[in-house]
Amino acid sequence: MALLEIRDLKKYFPVPSGALGKAHEYVKAIDGVSFDVDDGETVGLVGESGCGKTSLGRCLVRLSEPTGGTVTFEGQELSSLSGSAMREKRRKMQMIFQDPYASLNPRMRVGEIVAEGLTIHGLARGNALKLRVRELLTRVGLREEYYGRYPHEFSGGQRQRIGIARALAVNAKFIVADEAVSALDVSIQSQILNMLLDLQQELGLTYLFISHDLRVVEHVSDRVAVMYLGKIVEIAPAGELQVIQHPYTRALLSAVPVPDPARRGARTVLQGDVPSPINPPSGCSFHPRCPFALKRCSEEEPRLEFDGKHGVACHVFGPGKK
Repeated sequence: MALLEIRDLKKYFPVPSGALGKAHEYVKAIDGVSFDVDDGETVGLVGESGCGKTSLGRCLVRLSEPTGGTVTFEGQELSSLSGSAMREKRRKMQMIFQDPYASLNPRMRVGEIVAEGLTIHGLARGNALKLRVRELLTRVGLREEYYGRYPHEFSGGQRQRIGIARALAVNAKFIVADEAVSALDVSIQSQILNMLLDLQQELGLTYLFISHDLRVVEHVSDRVAVMYLGKIVEIAPAGELQVIQHPYTRALLSAVPVPDPARRGARTVLQGDVPSPINPPSGCSFHPRCPFALKRCSEEEPRLEFDGKHGVACHVFGPGKK
């Protein structure tokens, strides 16, 4: 059953120009994205920097207001909610941010940071609040005595654990993990990833896991969505990305490091740069860089067509194509 339903979601950022600073152009960060996230599932969202992954995550939890489309959580369309109704939904939708230091208030102690959500939503107070915070710190692998320390006294991995504890504090059901391990050392990455998987099993959490690292995304996800220039170009179960591949997905897979030299294949190097999201190409947005592009690709935008649970938006590759 779908916990979250995204339909034709769009997010355009105005580009001020002229003497009066009026917007005549828009950055199309998200341009018609549709997919579902099932209850208890982890959907990985992968793509190059600037493709719209973070904008999508922020729109899902309404940290940014979408320009168009709908986001439905637990059967309720979020844009129709306001006031106390949206506050109740927001408690169930939390975010783990990319920078574990910038996302924590340096003037607040760890205990205050984790307790803030509990206080705002009236979930605990007094001794019960302190006990709940210490329990959360222990659950994410931190000592209870860290309660009174400041964020600058911790390592990057410990700060990210504090951010995770804050997200868990208000009993969230859906968590957007935005590049949650990209700023950490590899050894620390594995610890955080394993902890997130354990927490999912214990608490029944649902994740949207955003990353540019396809290796990490495949490891933690049930399904993987590949994003390019504000659109989903492929979505599939994590183990099936090798079966039907959008040319962009092939390039991403070829860039994944392989520790065994005997198994290393040829690297697919894309030509040119990512087009401007202000004025994206006509037809398929990937066609200027695609080695398989046809004339049709520059004229007609491909639809996301499915073969079972595997969807590909491509005129050349995908369901029913060779």
